[in-house]
Amino acid sequence: MEALAVPFLLLVGALLAVQAGANVQLSAAMAHPVGASALQLTIAAALLTTLAAVLGSLGALGGLDDVAAWHLAGGLGSAVYITAGILLFPRLGAVMTVGLFIAGQMLVSLALDAAGALGVARTPIGVAEAVGAGAVTAGAALIARSQAGARARWCWAALGLAAGAGLPLQGAVNAQLRADLDAPIAAGAWSFVVATAAMLAVLAFTRPRSARVGFGRVPWWGWLGGACGATYVTSVFLLIPEIGVAPTIGLTVAGQQLASVLVDRYGLLRLPRRPISARRLAGVAVLLAGVALLNA
Repeated sequence: MEALAVPFLLLVGALLAVQAGANVQLSAAMAHPVGASALQLTIAAALLTTLAAVLGSLGALGGLDDVAAWHLAGGLGSAVYITAGILLFPRLGAVMTVGLFIAGQMLVSLALDAAGALGVARTPIGVAEAVGAGAVTAGAALIARSQAGARARWCWAALGLAAGAGLPLQGAVNAQLRADLDAPIAAGAWSFVVATAAMLAVLAFTRPRSARVGFGRVPWWGWLGGACGATYVTSVFLLIPEIGVAPTIGLTVAGQQLASVLVDRYGLLRLPRRPISARRLAGVAVLLAGVALLNA
């Protein structure tokens, strides 16, 4: 693994915590989580499309007709993940939400590496990987049980696990699209176009009763969710072919978890302050130890 990939992916993972906080602010302003998701995804799609045009790679999208249909669907993972973050961060807090995301991400990324599925190079599961997967699961469970009223939140926990699982699947699919087009930025732009279209379809179906918005209440960083998401998606599918799914996802989720502890502890990003109990810190430590084993 290249040395620069480690701090870079930790930072990219931390940006996901910023993205979630920003999306919560936009959702509150629009009074509709799906509308906020659609807007942030539109921003990300516009940013990457513009960048692809500037770099002269936008024309690569003309080759989409020759691409396998499932290579085009990676963007759906972003739609589910962003919406889940908007719904879960205010209800469960940053640490618990990110812990659930991490458990879903790491277990699915390990399965992809082990099975060689979705075009990922096959990597056998060793003792360290098996122990690491168990530690990630145990850490996420410990974080969940450390929160008051956790029993009543298992339906939300299932959403968090599913949303986390979608990210490595998305990364693997987008890596295939990147190879098809030989244009990473154009591939990222397409991913967000798909995600935006999916959320606009859901928005049309749900038909929000009120179109009232209060964008004046959104802080400047509340508009950065799309840029954070675009950075994550592009970075992940660029590095998965180089270092594998589990190491790539492992480093980003470590950054996510460390940032989420700070968000909860100090009430950053206008989210409620939540005490970091000894049990919760123990869960974070076990989870990060599992991530380290998976990347050993």
